[in-house]
Amino acid sequence: MSNHGFHVHGPHEHELEAANHEEGHGHNNSMSNQIAMFTAVIATVGALFGYMDGTTLVNSSAYKNNAAISKTEAANQWNYYQSKSNKQNLSELAIALLGKKDSEKFAEQLQRYETEKNTIKIQAEKLESESKEWNEKSEHAMHLHHRWAQATTLLQVSIALAAISLLSRNEWLKKGMYVVGFVGLVTGALAALHI
Repeated sequence: MSNHGFHVHGPHEHELEAANHEEGHGHNNSMSNQIAMFTAVIATVGALFGYMDGTTLVNSSAYKNNAAISKTEAANQWNYYQSKSNKQNLSELAIALLGKKDSEKFAEQLQRYETEKNTIKIQAEKLESESKEWNEKSEHAMHLHHRWAQATTLLQVSIALAAISLLSRNEWLKKGMYVVGFVGLVTGALAALHI
């Protein structure tokens, strides 16, 4: 009982008292130190993986946005190309209706529209190619995002297993903690290698 009323001990406080009492036995203290060190290292690496996860997601979104911009610009160029084709067709119609004597002006326009169309077509195809490249970059960044997210999740599970193994003093959970942590590190290494 404390000076300010009743104090009820929670189950975790009993565990902490028992762990403190058992620290003198060496094995439990050694296990606690191993798990604490492992958890600190894994948490640090997990924070780095989480940062990379967020970065690749932002990059994927930016690349996808660039792809959409290039695709829209390409569509604008194709619309411009179509308008030049329409004008070219009108010039051809004028030449056909007027005959050779009054068609010189329209023949010049016809040639100019053909030249302009070729320039516009090259620009539109270039923009479509850029859009495709941005989409490929976005898909690759999204793949890396998934890898980083998987690695981060595995490390978080490993930390949870560390806490449970510390409280339960279960050696199997401790081994599981190491295995899951190792798999998380390997998954992060694959992401770092862009695999």
